[in-house]
Amino acid sequence: MNVERHPHRLTSVPLTDVEFRDVFWAPRIETNRSTTLNIEYEQCKKTGRIDAWRWRAGRRHKPHIFWDSDVAKWIEAAAYSLATRRDRGLERRIDAVVEMMAEAQGADGYLNSHFQLVEPEKRWSNLRDWHELYCAGHLMEAGVAYEQATGKRKLVDVMCRYADYIGKVFGRGPGQLRGYPGHEEIELALVKLYRATGREGYLRLSKFFIDERGKRPHYFDIEARRRGEGPESFWARSYAYNQSHVPVREQAEVVGHAVRACYLYAGMADVAAETGDKTLLRACRRLWRNLTERRMYITGGIGPTAANEGFTVDYDLPNESGYAETCAAIALVFWAHRMLHLEADARYADVMERALYNGVLSGVSLDGQRFFYANPLTAYPGMAAFTPPHVTTKRQAWFGCACCPPNIARLIASLPGYAYSQSKDAAWIHLYAAGEACVRVGDHEVTLRQRTRYPWDGRVRISVHPEAPSRFTLALRIPGWSRGATLKVNARGVRVDAITTGGYAKIERRWTRGDTVALNLPMPVERVEAHPRVRQDCGCVALQRGPIVYCLEEVDNGRDLGDIALPAKARLRARMDRGLLGGVVVITGEALRRDGSVWGGELYRAVRSKPRRVGIKAIPYCVWANRAEGEMLVWIREA
Repeated sequence: MNVERHPHRLTSVPLTDVEFRDVFWAPRIETNRSTTLNIEYEQCKKTGRIDAWRWRAGRRHKPHIFWDSDVAKWIEAAAYSLATRRDRGLERRIDAVVEMMAEAQGADGYLNSHFQLVEPEKRWSNLRDWHELYCAGHLMEAGVAYEQATGKRKLVDVMCRYADYIGKVFGRGPGQLRGYPGHEEIELALVKLYRATGREGYLRLSKFFIDERGKRPHYFDIEARRRGEGPESFWARSYAYNQSHVPVREQAEVVGHAVRACYLYAGMADVAAETGDKTLLRACRRLWRNLTERRMYITGGIGPTAANEGFTVDYDLPNESGYAETCAAIALVFWAHRMLHLEADARYADVMERALYNGVLSGVSLDGQRFFYANPLTAYPGMAAFTPPHVTTKRQAWFGCACCPPNIARLIASLPGYAYSQSKDAAWIHLYAAGEACVRVGDHEVTLRQRTRYPWDGRVRISVHPEAPSRFTLALRIPGWSRGATLKVNARGVRVDAITTGGYAKIERRWTRGDTVALNLPMPVERVEAHPRVRQDCGCVALQRGPIVYCLEEVDNGRDLGDIALPAKARLRARMDRGLLGGVVVITGEALRRDGSVWGGELYRAVRSKPRRVGIKAIPYCVWANRAEGEMLVWIREA
């Protein structure tokens, strides 16, 4: 296979070359490092996950089919944290787990705690429902991250032996299995392993899994019959559940389990980037349009139903029963970031930002100790016993299926790596946050320093410090939500629209040390309405300011939030409340609601109630459920 990179590809600025010193993300990253990583380790230890590779029959905590992935994501999160701040105690914890895995690895390279110790006879017998390749993928990602952070190769070497073995088991040769994972993930992980090692076999294996998916005769039918089962007995009833209903290049709608879908699409984008496969890129574009134009919440959450933890039909975005799994929003960030590097188009960064500031970050509490699995857009505590599993108004310390906590930990720990990119002739800024980055443009290093209080304030000041005067382009994302952006270079105004393509204002000039750029992104409070076919939101508006989506909480606005109506011309004001929820901008204004005191025992009445004016206060959706338990509402009726 000839490896040919996509001609417009950007590359990330390494995590170690970026430092956030901002008011929003830096405290979260520190909480993640000092608190979340520790409690997740303790939970993994307490539940048996950490010691799964030494389990013996008769003991407690029998390894589950997906436990390896939980530990792998924790290792990856810890590795990203170590990359920017060494911690010998944390390293020792990881080294102990790595040593355990190395000792447990089979002579043939196989490594899976469940299928080595619990059901060894069932190895590779049910790719459709079980998680062998999924766990392998997460372990590969962990190995790459740990080697890059510390220079220690033991885990990545273990995973190379495992990947080599998998490459012997799966393929089109005599005696090989033409299967692929029921839960995608290994596709993107193999590309990471290829980039870290240069071994093209890993890229070929990733491409094989993608190319085989959905072909006929269907592999999952073949393996079901091999197990003595009829394919019609599949509990999900359709292979759309795991995106294997048709070959990937023929797919035009995002379907099935949302996490699996976006992991697959991220892997497709990776393979397209490394091989120049335009058919995969076209499929990614089709699927992206379907998702972002018809199947994504305003928060960047995806997957509206618990029935399949995923997608239903176009414009079906229920609020109270909305699933929007934290892992799904994280997977969307992964896919968006890869598409951004392929296309250099800000529409991908816009979605990445929307998910990060809203649908992802709501998944963890401000103190870093509790988590949401699902992220609905309306919550009512009295319904907790009747809503789908995990759709609650109260974050939990852990879950039986604990994919989300370590997933959000690894994303937060690695977040600075999503802010900047570099190419042959340009430095790219995708996310705005106070701090510093060292970017390589061609043969030169350029230090970029940001001063801003983003996302609370849209004023961004960037100082440019090339190691020597040089000509290159500084590409600044102009967010899709922004109108009226202004730009100055060394205090001289620049027409933003004249230099903006693909959503980036591209300033090409000869830069010298100390040049400054002032970008101003106005942040008025805006009312956002949904497409008329989103039936759940008809007649409603959501409040947004900059990248932040807002919600009402009972603790600020009283009960029965659904009875609040926002007059069309009501004035809304934004102000910083430094004493609330770590310091957030709140939105206040006047709305209407009925007087509940005039109602007696009747359930219905023919007399119209007279509305009264009330003050309302909206807070960022990402910080809801950090105070008293109560109702929450994103979409507000408009009077």
